[in-house]
Amino acid sequence: MRAAYIEDFTKWQQGFTFYAPVHVRFSETDMFGHVNNTVPIAYFEYARIEFMKEIGLMQAWLSNDSDLIPVVADMQVDFVRQVFFDEQLKIYVKVESIGNSSADIHYWAVNDKQETCFTGRGAVVQISKTSGKGHPWSDADKAMLRSGSLTSSGK
Repeated sequence: MRAAYIEDFTKWQQGFTFYAPVHVRFSETDMFGHVNNTVPIAYFEYARIEFMKEIGLMQAWLSNDSDLIPVVADMQVDFVRQVFFDEQLKIYVKVESIGNSSADIHYWAVNDKQETCFTGRGAVVQISKTSGKGHPWSDADKAMLRSGSLTSSGK
């Protein structure tokens, strides 16, 4: 692995505890029969939302009285092997680091043979819908985010 955000691949992968299963649909493949290069970002989004629901943050953001929402500030995908129609993937998600109003989220996609297909990372920022500016994480938010990090006991 040559992704700049992964210093030690074995140590990095051991930090994941949560995953969302994904079944590759025909419509997600290109004329060469493999998953189009734009699709992993949609897989990351799906897994990230499931992860945020699991740790409890999504429910707070979706609450009618909440002024806060998450936005993706950047996204990176590093491709390792081709993925084809009808494959089953596990999209792992973890919080790598937490900033004032942002979190660096890492992703790891593996197939049924436990082979790495692609990895990724991206920053998510919590913003105020009213101001459009970053809104600091509360201590409770940070605790939820940490529950999905390297220090987590996992599922």
